[in-house]
Amino acid sequence: MFIDEAIITVKAGKGGDGAATFRREKHVQFGGPDGGDGGDGGSIIFIADNNINTLIDFKYQKLFKAEDGKNGAKKKMYGKTGEDLVIKVPVGTMVRDIETGKLLLDLNKEGEKRVLLKGGKGGLGNIHFKSSIRKAPTLAGKGREGKELKIKLELKLLADVALVGYPSVGKSSLINKVSAAKSKVANYHFTTLAPKLGVVKHHDKSFVIADIPGLIEGAHEGVGLGDKFLKHIERCKMIYHIVDAAGLEGRDPIDDFEKINNELQKFSEKLSKKSQIVLANKMDMIYDDEKYEKFKKYIEKKGLKLFPVSVLLNDGLKEVLDETLVMLEKIEREPLEEEVEVENVIAEIEKDKKDWEVTIDENGTFEVTGKIIDNILNTYVFNGDAGIVSFIRMLKNLGLEKELKKHGIEDGDVIRIEGFEFEYVE
Repeated sequence: MFIDEAIITVKAGKGGDGAATFRREKHVQFGGPDGGDGGDGGSIIFIADNNINTLIDFKYQKLFKAEDGKNGAKKKMYGKTGEDLVIKVPVGTMVRDIETGKLLLDLNKEGEKRVLLKGGKGGLGNIHFKSSIRKAPTLAGKGREGKELKIKLELKLLADVALVGYPSVGKSSLINKVSAAKSKVANYHFTTLAPKLGVVKHHDKSFVIADIPGLIEGAHEGVGLGDKFLKHIERCKMIYHIVDAAGLEGRDPIDDFEKINNELQKFSEKLSKKSQIVLANKMDMIYDDEKYEKFKKYIEKKGLKLFPVSVLLNDGLKEVLDETLVMLEKIEREPLEEEVEVENVIAEIEKDKKDWEVTIDENGTFEVTGKIIDNILNTYVFNGDAGIVSFIRMLKNLGLEKELKKHGIEDGDVIRIEGFEFEYVE
């Protein structure tokens, strides 16, 4: 099954906590701190793999999480680093943040390996908090949480040449003739149910051609799933625009050509500006030479190259392939859009969170949350009563008491922070 879009959640591993331990040796009554550092969490890594051509693996699994780092231990033992999570996707996959819509990764090269989210940093053991004043530190560094993102995977096929044209003009037949691809061929509205790639070998050179389902009017708005297929030709270097020159279904070649190009332009300005060569197919079935000559003059007036072909009889295809190799040598593949640093996107998502958030419940308890508390709890581990006192002292120094007074706190009121409750004393 061909799946070209998927929405998943990825989460980097949390860093392990540092240890707040002390030496306990025989004949040593007051041993010093010996807590080791926590290990870093695993990262989320994407790899572009040529052996995968669909996003179907992401249809059922929606959460991808790297391994957490292990906690530090006594005797200065460091925690183990969490295993990275490597996610393999097809070449041509774009990774986009759901909330902002911004492009984070564009994996358009075989074997390309990119880190999306780095694992959380491991916390420091209490050996790092010893000083001339604090001889026996009861706090240690807390492992940083791994960042979490909801992302959209979009697969846009990485082809050199894209085939466009109305249904039944011969696109599937053409790709079957010039490559090893085997597209379904029949005379109905959508002959191709999914885009297909074929490798064309010609004069000891090769290029990739994409067979896109036949387009109809309104494709850019989703008519006939057209918008789902048009995106697959955005990466191509050039376009084969195939037209039924014989007009066997009563359509006019000029009218067909204009309507398809109009759909390309409405979908993407870039698409409309890509190099095109026009293939006038079914030349073996033309009975009105005047109609063909009119079409030929019309195309040449636009400065495009027209190739009369009969895919059925294999006539004219060699000339088309010769010209294609010449054009591909001159055309550089252009990037679709610029990537945005994932750190900037995360900062944008988190920017609305306030330093302090104070709410009062029905019992009059002051519940305190906010960015400052998150930062402290993500930085330190507080052990025992002495650790809790250190935690409250830090919050007070950072403006907690001032914030509570704004909300009318009085002597004896109860404060709740992260499940712990304290009585406020003036």
